[in-house]
Amino acid sequence: MKSALTLTLLLSASAALHAGNWSNWRGPLHNGSSPETGLPTTFSKTEGVKWVTTLPGPSAATPVIWGDHVFVTAADAATGKQCAIALDRRTGKQLWRAEVGEFGTDGQYSNTCSPSPVTDGRVVIFFFGTGDLAGFELGGKRLWSRNLGPFAFQWTFSATPLLHQGQLIAQILQRDVAVRGRGKPTGNESYLLAIDPLTGKDLWRSVRPSEAAAESLEAYSTPLPFTHQGREELVVIGGDCITGHDPRDGRELWRWGTWNPTKIGHWRLVPSVTAGNGVLLACAPKNAPVYAVKAGASGKVATKDLAWQSHIQPTEDAAEAAPNVNEKDLTSDVPTPLFHDGRFYVLNGTKRRLFSVNPADGKVIWSGDLGGKSVFQASPTAADGKLYIMNFDADVSVVQTGGAEFKVLHRTNFRDDGDDTRHRSSISISQGNLFIRTGTKLWCVGK
Repeated sequence: MKSALTLTLLLSASAALHAGNWSNWRGPLHNGSSPETGLPTTFSKTEGVKWVTTLPGPSAATPVIWGDHVFVTAADAATGKQCAIALDRRTGKQLWRAEVGEFGTDGQYSNTCSPSPVTDGRVVIFFFGTGDLAGFELGGKRLWSRNLGPFAFQWTFSATPLLHQGQLIAQILQRDVAVRGRGKPTGNESYLLAIDPLTGKDLWRSVRPSEAAAESLEAYSTPLPFTHQGREELVVIGGDCITGHDPRDGRELWRWGTWNPTKIGHWRLVPSVTAGNGVLLACAPKNAPVYAVKAGASGKVATKDLAWQSHIQPTEDAAEAAPNVNEKDLTSDVPTPLFHDGRFYVLNGTKRRLFSVNPADGKVIWSGDLGGKSVFQASPTAADGKLYIMNFDADVSVVQTGGAEFKVLHRTNFRDDGDDTRHRSSISISQGNLFIRTGTKLWCVGK
């Protein structure tokens, strides 16, 4: 009995420790939420700020926190370098900085520092759109570095890797031919690559085929680790389909697609998959539907066997739709949905509208206008009954989760004078604080 109690206490302590960290861009549960409580509701650039640190340049990456370390990336305009940076969580003071190749940009307010760092408390990994990949000890010692590129993407490549159960999983879903001088002239495969995070050496590589065309082969999403009835899998979205893979070797377990039956060639995929209450939520691009795939699939999944979808595309046959069809504006081109306290939250960033959705049938419980003049491309995060989201103009909104109706609790702005950044970073939640990344600064808000 004593041993069992000791084990229970150790597991509880371990769970509490990990809950306080924000180890990847979607948080400790890989769904944009955290079990933390006591988070701030009202704050501003002059109210409730614990510290603020000036950064050497912009990035769309989400800050990652482990213990007393905060990890960020930055494109340093003064040096032209891609920077991996560690800050002290308590003070914001820089602990160390490393340069990992030279950054690039496509002239569309994006740069190659957009993928977020990822850590498991042993190592921290930085990945960049140039293909540069490097592993560090938390204290700053570089363990290894390599380059996975070049990648065949129309725009600046950005896909955050997954660090899970001792494997670093890089997802490269790209065009089959070079584009705008990017990619290998001899042809390009889409694949999953597992790497030893301590050495940088390959563990396995699995080709991930697709019937998509041109830019629709490209994806900026991150694999989702998911377990259902004891079966572990990696859920991958892009190339006009969603697939589940065995994490031991990348073998494909199941596949559903497509939201693009006419093979439109410019439907690149941005949002990652989000899981909740036995369904996997997949957002097709460019105002196309949101689809809910039932967990536990095997082989080829038919559309009629999905749990639900948000609306019918003009290019689709209604007879081939999911059994439950819902609201047309329930769509997301860029932000990844959030799952928190039994509901999905889907952000239509173009229309600035937030939806609270029942996972079972896709019915909209409530929706509301977030206001402002610019679109949202950052993904929402939530904890403690509050949802946090920032738009291009650095307008930060706090929305009450749950309930029967949409309720905004607070609005404020974090843009600095002269900052022309399009703000795309998700707000991180860790150890009672919010970490808000703007173009030139990182703000730590809370107690």
